[in-house]
Amino acid sequence: MQRNGLIIHNYAVPREIQNRGECAITMFDALLVVGGSVLTLFLLMSVGFIFGRMGLLSGETLSQVSRVLLYVVTPCIMITSFEVERTPESQGMLFASLGAMAEIYVVYMLLSIVLFRREGEEHRGILRFASVYGNAGFMGLPLIQSVMGDEAMMVAVVGLAVFNIVTWTQGRALIGGRAELSWKKLALNPGIIGFVVGLLLYFTGWRFPGPVDSAVAYLGSLNTPLAMVVIGGQMAQSDLVKVFSTRKLYLVSAVKLAGLPLVTAGLLLPFRLDPTVYVAAVILAACPTAGATSLFAQSMGKDAALGAQQVTLSTLLCMATLPVMAMLAQLLAAR
Repeated sequence: MQRNGLIIHNYAVPREIQNRGECAITMFDALLVVGGSVLTLFLLMSVGFIFGRMGLLSGETLSQVSRVLLYVVTPCIMITSFEVERTPESQGMLFASLGAMAEIYVVYMLLSIVLFRREGEEHRGILRFASVYGNAGFMGLPLIQSVMGDEAMMVAVVGLAVFNIVTWTQGRALIGGRAELSWKKLALNPGIIGFVVGLLLYFTGWRFPGPVDSAVAYLGSLNTPLAMVVIGGQMAQSDLVKVFSTRKLYLVSAVKLAGLPLVTAGLLLPFRLDPTVYVAAVILAACPTAGATSLFAQSMGKDAALGAQQVTLSTLLCMATLPVMAMLAQLLAAR
């Protein structure tokens, strides 16, 4: 629902707040809603963290579940997000989302080139990647769905599609050099395939047969709980002493969790976008460092531990920064 210019997902607003009436919903109330949604996600992460610390979730198991998320769940949620009626309003939101996400990722790529110039070559690319590429899939999609509802998922899915394109091209080149560019892997990326299928369903109006459509929807609904458990399990495998004692990780986190969302908010503000598009774009920008940071580093023989430590620290810190950035976006969108 929307109150006083604020976009608030109906099911995220506590009943005691709703009972006060429309005019009583303040910015503080809305901040509680966003903070509560972030806390819910962290509680889900804690399940994975506890199981990981107890040895009940091994690295191999997490890797296998991550593949299920990447190759099955993510394409399914992208497909179901586009199973909406094609109207002038939804089509306008789709194209506005594409334009906004393409613009901000061009800026992200330019920023990544100038960051951490004094850092050694071994770590420079990892830190640059970690500063500009956030966890759009495992963190962004669940958070936007929780805070803004299903109506914002089209924007989130567009952002995830653009994220997949740039990370598998410029992102991989940041860490491993131009030799790591793989157009074949980009074309066969499950996120891109899901996005293309979703677009076909959206523009043609065709739908899968009932049982197939239900199966796709059920698989897509696994994204939030399963992704959060995996992130928690990955955090449990990190050396928390090194995570909290490495100064440059705090600098990277400041750029990712505060600098990037502020740049995004300022960059898109003059365009007067639909509030849903604007707020979703800022939330995606404020997400913690992408898990792909350590995965890409490991596959290219780089310092995967550094990437994992940065993912862990930014994920922990985002519990404080995400609600603030989300509410800042709400305020700016309402102007």
